Amino acid sequence: MDNLHNINIERSVLSSIIFNPALFEDVSAKIVANDFYLPAHRHIFSAMLECERADLPIDEEFLKKILNQNALFDESAMLDILSTNWIPNIGAYIQEVKEKSIKRQLVALTGDINDVAVEKDLPAREVVDIVQQKLYQITQESGEKEFREAAEMTHATIEHIKEMKARGNTMITGLDVGFYNLNKFTTGFNNGDFIVIAARPSMGKTAFCLNIAGHCLDNNKGVAIFSLEMPAEQLMLRMLSAKTSIPLQNLKIGNLEDDEWTKLSDAIDEFSRKKFFVNDQGNINIHQVRAQLRKLKMKHPEISLCVIDYMQLMTGSGKERHLEVSEISRGLKLLARELDMPIVALSQLNRSLESRDDKRPMLSDLRESGAIEQDADIILFVYRGDIYKEREEKEREEKAKRDNKEYKSNFVKRPIEDVEIILGKNRNGPIGTVEVAFHKACTRFADKMAAEQSYTISRIDTGGFPK
Repeated sequence: MDNLHNINIERSVLSSIIFNPALFEDVSAKIVANDFYLPAHRHIFSAMLECERADLPIDEEFLKKILNQNALFDESAMLDILSTNWIPNIGAYIQEVKEKSIKRQLVALTGDINDVAVEKDLPAREVVDIVQQKLYQITQESGEKEFREAAEMTHATIEHIKEMKARGNTMITGLDVGFYNLNKFTTGFNNGDFIVIAARPSMGKTAFCLNIAGHCLDNNKGVAIFSLEMPAEQLMLRMLSAKTSIPLQNLKIGNLEDDEWTKLSDAIDEFSRKKFFVNDQGNINIHQVRAQLRKLKMKHPEISLCVIDYMQLMTGSGKERHLEVSEISRGLKLLARELDMPIVALSQLNRSLESRDDKRPMLSDLRESGAIEQDADIILFVYRGDIYKEREEKEREEKAKRDNKEYKSNFVKRPIEDVEIILGKNRNGPIGTVEVAFHKACTRFADKMAAEQSYTISRIDTGGFPK
């Protein structure tokens, strides 16, 4: 099909680079070797990339040397390129090469659809998921990745180190979560990470996760939330309460003073300008999550965080429950890698921990923990000791009443509680416990010490991690 490639345009692009190597940086930012139709053109472009990485001149002699080393030199193709007039402004030519490449990939996709739908006779849901994944890859111009060579990996690593150096050696390499010591343990939530935040009911795991989402929005990062437990309006009420410090109960009934109405109006105006998306469909499966998040990410590339609230409410392929959870957790981890962004999933804990003296959660308390523990990069537990203390005091008081004894409780409800965020797993760092404060009235978590309210530090603290 002649409309799927244009050899002359490919030659013009390569010729322009050889005669003006300064163009290569702009060209390589928009197209890759596989975007060229002729194999010889792909090899020449790859050789140009090797020259650029090795800081060698991109000219005929060095290209010929590299191609000969790999037994890929095509003298006829090189002569055709050198005899083609180079063009100073090749923007339209680059776009044409990319357009033809995408069309060829789409044609190839039709063959893949026939293979999985007819030849392999896969279930329709799996076929749709495969097609959507490949379509997303084509749209994102990433294509199907094969083995990465050492030269490319080391170059990418050096570029990453340089980028970190340019940031001023800060401890945060990923998404700033808004908590100083948690950033210190995790270096932020990094792209491709699958993070699980788990707790028993009423511990505040949703509020904690919304606080992280709110901090990302404050930093002009896009956030997507799949809320399977509560409608979007309830999520917004919690986020507005945390943002304005207006008690949640007052917001629910509209019991606000004049100055609070002003604060609320300002907060709503600010939220309305953010890239914040909520899907509050109560019954959703892993395939729908993948399809909708890919679609949203294509439309809004600035989406930097996805939250699933919560994982056990999702459905799988109708298998046994432990197999469904395994499919869900593995699917979320692969989706985080595919979309190159952190995905946070909330999870319930087993009731069995309630029978222990020390009710601090551990990995074995995760429901269907095997798959989740294996797939997650980071597992955080939210533990509020005051909840158990208050419960114990009530039990003692009730027992005293049954025995006709007087009982005076020493327990005092505090408006601000000490909360432990326990890192049960941290694939790329240490584990431990971070202490934060929970402002109950406005469902807001914050660092305990005022000195830790600044999330930017100039140097990495190598003096150890907090206990």
